[in-house]
Amino acid sequence: MHHTFHIKDSSNPKVKAFLEYIKSLDFVHVESDDKDKAEEIKISLKQSFKELKLMKEGKIKATPAKDL
Repeated sequence: MHHTFHIKDSSNPKVKAFLEYIKSLDFVHVESDDKDKAEEIKISLKQSFKELKLMKEGKIKATPAKDL
């Protein structure tokens, strides 16, 4: 069985208490989109910095923004 909850104010102490409670239940698995998105952004930024370094070193060719 799957249920999705959309929580407007995640900083509310009641929300934090609720999440801690349901995470403590052995039959509940909680997935958080925020962590997944943050990890994707982190990976993307790392890749971008690697590519920027390679461009500065002349190892790969840059594409002008107007060509995109």
